[in-house]
Amino acid sequence: MDDTPQNTGDDTVGNDEPTRKISHDRVFLVVLDDTPEMQAALTYAARRVRNSGGRLALLYVIEPAEIEPWMSVGDLIREERRQEAETAVGKFSEATAAITGQLPVLYIRDGRRREEIIKLIDEEPSISILVLAAGTGPDGPGPLVNHLVGKVASKMRVPITVVPGNLSDEEIERLT
Repeated sequence: MDDTPQNTGDDTVGNDEPTRKISHDRVFLVVLDDTPEMQAALTYAARRVRNSGGRLALLYVIEPAEIEPWMSVGDLIREERRQEAETAVGKFSEATAAITGQLPVLYIRDGRRREEIIKLIDEEPSISILVLAAGTGPDGPGPLVNHLVGKVASKMRVPITVVPGNLSDEEIERLT
């Protein structure tokens, strides 16, 4: 996958509205996972990109298998997870492109989600905002939000936006 943002050359938005320049300097990073609240983060970031310019980046982290009993089974599991990741990234890429008008920058990484998020942000100077969504269950905002906002927030080089995971699309539209 291409890990560098691409400028398509189209630096304007709007059809009947006054033309404005889009800043491709601001990259909103969303971490894709299977939590219900992730959709709120994705929608929020895509609409922020659409309304304020910039670019969307999507990160999917393939977590290592807990137990790999035999090498060939482990290889098969890794291949299945890679295909699941590519399918998910493709689906979300198309959905966000419909909102933003441009394809997002895509990243697929192998490793622990918490570590890979921090590594990617450190490696990619173009990333300027991390967008997460808080869980809505009784356990609080979720382990990823707790970790990044609590334990490592002071070490992050970018701000973290935490979107309430229970916001509707209409509420997100009003906020962005």
